[in-house]
Amino acid sequence: MAKRRVGKAGLAKLVSFLMWLTGVIVALSVGFAMTSGVLSLPGYLGGATVAAIAGWVVIITTILGVILEIVHSLS
Repeated sequence: MAKRRVGKAGLAKLVSFLMWLTGVIVALSVGFAMTSGVLSLPGYLGGATVAAIAGWVVIITTILGVILEIVHSLS
């Protein structure tokens, strides 16, 4: 049985996907940390309220980006 090797193009796609997935995981982690209060801003920058709003913006835009990428890859 012959072994199948992953070519350079296949490896580049795999690395690209892994980096994209890492970005999604980090963005969601930061977004959820901001909404829960684990990450916050100093009081003179708006404190927890501004951080929570920014966290929700990060979460929503990340989820939309994932959905758009799935739709794009299926078309």
